[in-house]
Amino acid sequence: MQRKERHALFWGLGQLSVMAGGLVWFKAGHALSLQWQLYLCAFFLSGGMVGYWAGTQFFIGRLKKRQARWLVPGIFIASGMFYFLWWFNNNWLVPGSATALGLLMLWIGARLISVHDRYRLLGLTLMLRGGFNLLSAASLGPEMYGVWFVGTSVLKVASMLGLIYAVQDEIQQRYARTIDSLSHGFLIRDRRGHIHVANERCAKLLGFHTAQELIGLHSSDLLPGLTHEMVDRYFERFSAVDVQYPITDTAVLNLRNGNQLPVELLGSPYIERGQLYCLVQLLDISERKKKDDLLYQAARVDPVTGLFNRHALSARLTQEIAKAASKGRECAVLFIDLDKFKRVNDSFGHAAGDELLRTAAGRMQHLLRPDDVLARFGGDEFIVVLPDLARGSAGWMAADCANDILAAMASGFEVSYHALRVTASIGIACYPQHGDDSDTLIRSADIAMYEAKKAGRGEQRTFHDAMNAFAKDGLVIDGALRGAIEANEFYLVYQPITNAHTGQLTKVEALLRWNSSLLGPVSPDRFIPVAEDSGMIIALGTWVLEQACRQVGAWKKGVLDDVTISINVSARQLADPQFVTLVSQALIHNGLSPHQLELELTERVLIDDTANVQAVLGRLRALGVGISLDDFGTGYSSLSYLTQFHLNTLKIDRAFVMDIEHSERSNSLVHAIIAMGHSLGLQLVAEGVETGGQAAILEKMGCHYLQGYHIAKPVPPEDLLRFASHLSGAVRTG
Repeated sequence: MQRKERHALFWGLGQLSVMAGGLVWFKAGHALSLQWQLYLCAFFLSGGMVGYWAGTQFFIGRLKKRQARWLVPGIFIASGMFYFLWWFNNNWLVPGSATALGLLMLWIGARLISVHDRYRLLGLTLMLRGGFNLLSAASLGPEMYGVWFVGTSVLKVASMLGLIYAVQDEIQQRYARTIDSLSHGFLIRDRRGHIHVANERCAKLLGFHTAQELIGLHSSDLLPGLTHEMVDRYFERFSAVDVQYPITDTAVLNLRNGNQLPVELLGSPYIERGQLYCLVQLLDISERKKKDDLLYQAARVDPVTGLFNRHALSARLTQEIAKAASKGRECAVLFIDLDKFKRVNDSFGHAAGDELLRTAAGRMQHLLRPDDVLARFGGDEFIVVLPDLARGSAGWMAADCANDILAAMASGFEVSYHALRVTASIGIACYPQHGDDSDTLIRSADIAMYEAKKAGRGEQRTFHDAMNAFAKDGLVIDGALRGAIEANEFYLVYQPITNAHTGQLTKVEALLRWNSSLLGPVSPDRFIPVAEDSGMIIALGTWVLEQACRQVGAWKKGVLDDVTISINVSARQLADPQFVTLVSQALIHNGLSPHQLELELTERVLIDDTANVQAVLGRLRALGVGISLDDFGTGYSSLSYLTQFHLNTLKIDRAFVMDIEHSERSNSLVHAIIAMGHSLGLQLVAEGVETGGQAAILEKMGCHYLQGYHIAKPVPPEDLLRFASHLSGAVRTG
C-alpha cells in the first residue's frame, strides 16, 4: 500500500521462491524429470536470493534504478549457473542451496547492523539464520532434515519478530520526529487525564527537560485549578452531538520555574484499540496576548495622556451607574473643555498642544479622589466621573470639584518655554437627576458645558431641562440650515445710519433674515449661534458679503451712490484663509470703493485668536476696508483693543443709550466713550436710538452717527431707497 514498505514484497517473494524450490526437489520427483527439477530448483533459488537482496537494499534505501533493471536478468543468469553446477553433481543441490542462502543471510544481517542501530535485532537474527544454514550445509545429512526444518523455522520466527520490531521502531521514530517537528506543543492524554505521548516542544513549553518527564503525569499537574472531575467533563464534550473540532480553550499554565504561560489548547478525539484518547496541541500565545493587550490598550487608553478614552469611559460610567442604582447612590459627570486650545496648536505646534494636555490632565488627576475617573473624551475635552456619592450630594460635590479644576487651570501653563493662560469651561450632569444612562449623562454635561462657554468661558454650569430644550431647538435649526442658501430662504434688510449733525444717510447696516420653509421666520439670535457651532457661518457670511456688495452696486448713480455698507463678521470667517480674497473680489466684481465696505466685529471675535486677527485686519486695512467694533462697552477688555487693532469705528451699545435721558451714570459713560473716541480719532455710532431726546443728547456730546428705530427700522432695499430719497429731499429743504 505504501511505496516505503515494498521491501516486504521483495522479501516475501524471495521466501516463497525458496519454499517453492524445496517443494519441487522433495515432492515433485514423480511428476517432473530430473532435468526440470534441477532447473526449477536453480530458478527458484536464484529468485529467492535476488528477492532477499533487493528487499534488503530497498529496506535500507540503497536500491538504485540501474540495479533494479538487472533483477530479472540476474535471476536467469544465476539460475543457469546453479543448473550447470548441479547437472554435474545433483548431490550438491541441498547443501549448495543452504550455503548460498546462509552466505546471503550473513551479508544481509551485517548490512542491516552497519546501517542503523534500530535494525540490530533483525540483523542478528538473519546472521543466525545464515550461520545455521552454513552449519547445516556442512554437517547435516538427509536424516537430519527435520532438525534443520525446526531450527530454520525458529530462526525465521525470530527474524520476523526482528523485522516487526525494526518496522515498528521506524514508524515510531517517524511519528516521534513528526510531532517533534511541530512548532507547537503536542500531547495525547487518556480519558482519565494521564499523558501518554508528548513531544519535545511541549516539554520545553512546560519547563521540563525531556518529553519523557511528562509521560504518566495527570493534566491537573499542568493546569492550575483543574480537578479530576473537570478532566472527566472535558471528555464528555467529545461525545456531544454536532461538536466542532478542534475544541478550543485558553488557559494559563503554572510552570515549574514559577512563571505562568498563556496557551491555547486545541483538542481533538483519537481512538486507538477501541479506547478514546484526546490529541491536544498547546500553542504559546504569549506574543498574541501581548498584541491583544496592546490592542486593548489602544482601544481603551488615550495615547497622549494615558487616560481612559471615550470608549473606556462609556463602559466605566455604565458600570458606575449600575452600582449607584443598586445601592441607591448618586454619581456626577463633569464635561471639561479647554478654552482656545486650538490657538496653542496653531501657534506652537501639536507637540506643544500634547504637552499642555498632559499637564492639564495631571493637574486634574491630582485633585480627584482615588475612585474618581478622569478620561480624555477627544481633542481638548476631558470628562470626570465622581462615583458612589451619597443621595443629595452629587450637585454640590461636582460644583466644588469644578471650582477646584477652574482654579487649577487659572494658574497658567508653561509650554515650550512660553507662559500661557488657558481657561476651562465645565458642564455638570448628575445621576439620576439628569439621566439614567451614560450617553444621556454625557450629552447633558456637554450641553451644560456649551452654556458655560456662552457665559464667557472659564465658567461652570449645571444642566437643567431648559438647556435640553434649547439644544434640541439647535438640532432642528441645524438641520433646517443645511440647504437653506440654495433654497433662497435668506434675505437681507438694511437699517439706515444717519449723520448726527446733518441727518444725511451715509451708512447702512445689512442685517440677515431667514424665512425657513420648514420653521417659518427664525430670528438671528436663534440661528446665528447654531451656524457658528456647525461651521456653516462661513458659507452664510460669504453669501451676506456678496449680496450686500451686489446691492450697493445696484444703488450706484442714485441717491445712495456713495453709501457705506456695514456687515457683521464672525471669528470663523476671519480664520478662513480665503476671507481677505473674498472681500477683495466682492468689491471688484460690484465696482465698489474699499471705503464703501465696513466690517463689524464683536469683542468676542478679537479675543478668540489675537495674533491671527491682527494679521487679517492688517490686510483688510491695506485694502482700505473700514473696521468697526460692535457693542462697545459690554466686554471685559475693550479699552486695550482700541490700541491693539487700529479700529476705524466704535458702535456704542444700546444698553448705554437707552437710559441716557434718565440715568446720570449712563449719560456719563456715553459721554466718556465719545470723548475717548474723539481723542483716538475714531468715528462713533450710537446704537438703539429710539427717541428724539436721545438723538439730541448724543449730537450735543459729539457722537458722529445715529442708528435705531428713531431713525428707521431695518427695511428691504426698495423701501430704503424711498426712505433715502425722502430724507435727501427733507435735508435739502431744511
